[in-house]
Amino acid sequence: MKYRLLGRTGVWVSEIALGTMTFGGRDHPNPVHRMLGALGQEEVDRVVGTALDAGINFVDTADVYADGESEQLLGRAIGNRRRDVVIGTKLHAPVGPGPNDQGLSRLHVMRALEDSLRRLGTDYIDLYQIHNHDHVTPIEETLSALDDAVRQGKVRYIGSSNLAAWQISKALGVSALHNQARFVSNQTHYSLVSRDAERDLVPMAEDAGLSLTVWSPLAGGFLSGKFDRGGVAAEADSRRVQVGRDFVPFDEEAGFAVLDVLREVAARHEVTPARVAIAWLLAQRAVTSVVVGARKLEQLTDNIAASDLTLTAADLAELDEVSRPPVAYPNWIQAAFGPNRIPAANRD
Repeated sequence: MKYRLLGRTGVWVSEIALGTMTFGGRDHPNPVHRMLGALGQEEVDRVVGTALDAGINFVDTADVYADGESEQLLGRAIGNRRRDVVIGTKLHAPVGPGPNDQGLSRLHVMRALEDSLRRLGTDYIDLYQIHNHDHVTPIEETLSALDDAVRQGKVRYIGSSNLAAWQISKALGVSALHNQARFVSNQTHYSLVSRDAERDLVPMAEDAGLSLTVWSPLAGGFLSGKFDRGGVAAEADSRRVQVGRDFVPFDEEAGFAVLDVLREVAARHEVTPARVAIAWLLAQRAVTSVVVGARKLEQLTDNIAASDLTLTAADLAELDEVSRPPVAYPNWIQAAFGPNRIPAANRD
């Protein structure tokens, strides 16, 4: 396993992180929670043990996963190996029926933090992340509450997830203005069929010194190679079949063109398409960790092995060419005029 720095913290985290959305939910009334995995304690123990034994030290969860059961199962599975694990959890989504059981108000931040600490069975959280943008609560209130949690020693670092680049930049400015704890990472959706992050989030992260951690690197299982153009999956229990195609939306026609090349590259290396898709992400700018989740140990071990796969320049060029999205404005006009600022004698 290889390790990369978490933002500018000096903390090393594994480039493959364990995702826990598949933990819990077996008896949940919402069928989506049952479909996502519904792993019980014995299965979770095996998954977590396999991950930690393979060198993974970064584990991601959220209070909304199976209504908190994911956190509870994870805490039990980690047990006395707590010092070996960088735990990241998230808050924002509804965790109860009340009007204040969601969002990023000071009231909810404090409640959610105490609940997560209790479920995880720990007295601190390494990385506490806001799970989405709150359209009601001013970011100043949220950051103040998170800063208090850091100063109290209940949280080591804070991060964001699913925020736009401008929202993160604003938050960083507010934190700097008030000398508060700043985001050190942003968890974003990114894959060979969903490269929107490259427009603003990637350059913003590089400029601000933030880590990008990636969720759904296989586009809900699509890039595992289980699907054909007829819409049939080799495994009927795959996430994209069970939860639905809208779980992570993308252009399927273009996606199958990507999958064709992905399979060719995988065949050259004698590995699975999934392993190549993850290795491609690990070769991209600003990416620190790729979050992988699994219901089966063989899926997990295959994904972990992506850390040892080095794609050639030709592999990367082929995958980039078939998956490259159109350049958005103003990126294209800035790129067009950028070279004019460099004297001809200094250009490569």
